[in-house]
Amino acid sequence: MKTQNVISISLIIALGGFLFGYDIAMMSGTTSQLQTIFNLNSAWLGFTITIAILGTILGTLIIGKPAEKYGRRKSLIVLSGLFSLAALGSATAFTWELLLFFRFVSGVLLGCITVVTPMFIAEISPAKKRGQLVLLNQFFVVSAIFLAFVVNYFLAQAIAEGSWRWMIGVESLPAVLFFGLLFIVPESPRWLVNQNRSVEALAVFTRIQAENPEEEVAIVEKSVRQELELGHGKLFVKENRYPIIFAILIAAFNQLAGINAIMIYAPRVFEMAGFTTNAALLQSISIGATNLLFTFVALFLIDRYGRRTLLMIGSVGMIFFLGMLSKAFFTNNFSEFGGYGVMIYLMGFIAFFAFSQGAVLWVFLSEIFPNKVRSKGQALGSFTHWIMAAALIWGFPIFAEMPGVGGGPSFAFFAVMMVLHFFFAWKVIPETKGKSLEEIQVEFTERRKKSK
Repeated sequence: MKTQNVISISLIIALGGFLFGYDIAMMSGTTSQLQTIFNLNSAWLGFTITIAILGTILGTLIIGKPAEKYGRRKSLIVLSGLFSLAALGSATAFTWELLLFFRFVSGVLLGCITVVTPMFIAEISPAKKRGQLVLLNQFFVVSAIFLAFVVNYFLAQAIAEGSWRWMIGVESLPAVLFFGLLFIVPESPRWLVNQNRSVEALAVFTRIQAENPEEEVAIVEKSVRQELELGHGKLFVKENRYPIIFAILIAAFNQLAGINAIMIYAPRVFEMAGFTTNAALLQSISIGATNLLFTFVALFLIDRYGRRTLLMIGSVGMIFFLGMLSKAFFTNNFSEFGGYGVMIYLMGFIAFFAFSQGAVLWVFLSEIFPNKVRSKGQALGSFTHWIMAAALIWGFPIFAEMPGVGGGPSFAFFAVMMVLHFFFAWKVIPETKGKSLEEIQVEFTERRKKSK
């Protein structure tokens, strides 16, 4: 039988994260052009950027059942093919309304992809490497963010007018590559067991060189039977209250750090600090590079030190750097470190976010739900994440430009949220490193019994 390394399979699946990351960061280079071309005020510019996020929210709501019915692999094949077409539609849109339509469709497809991709990787990964392998998804996200900043800068230099169309259109290329490569990966073995296709699941476990394929199938079958006995075919039952609470809170705190608002409006933040548009685009590359470097560092830490430890360390660093950003904007003093204080503070914030919340979120969400409702649980976490993202992305340019508000209070708010996040990570969430998905459910069962 043909065998495949689980790492190579995970790398292919993680290309879904690349699409997501590129799309988010790519829009940061288009904001000034879109505002000018379509004569948009701050509110309508925020809406233009946010409409893809609104689509993402819808995508997280609708993908649960299709992913459960048709499988992870088939779902991603259809989604990636449609996304490549939507990207081309956005790039060639000749009216604002048409641009909004295609950006919304792109968002819906990305929302679906963000649910399926980490879940798919988690379901094929051995327990000891699961954190690292699922984190490949986030590593591809930040790699794409960095690449988008670089591409945006050079396109803006090379093309005098209309470079925003090329910035958007380029993302159709990785979408086509993702579509083609998905045909050589196997289906999720855990999904196959859920569909009573254990023979095929055994073949997949053998193909990906699991240590004991027969035992893996038996463990998953036992877990599925127990879930059905407890009524776990439904997400919102009392047996799932802990993973539901954890998913909602960790996803909300991820956005309350301000990460997507800062990433998307990074050039705008630099412009607020007095840099020219070209200098702002160039310095945004440093943000993307920092994000990439420290997500790479997290690949080697997440399965060694665990999820909780990274979250707590990250919280402390983010509190400090967000506080320094807030101070700089409150005092209107941007002369520190030779005028590069804002860039240094943003890079510090991004570094601590990348190896903590950025690394842990999608790994943790992919681990904490039972097999029968994993797609629904992943969708719930993604939905919460994107609801918060939409509110912050839409609101940030409005509040940042309001007299009496601006960057100072905005960054101070994010810092306070990270204080709360530190205590959440310290006192509330469980550690999941090194445990099989089924072992995690056993621990939740014991936790429920003790709480009664």
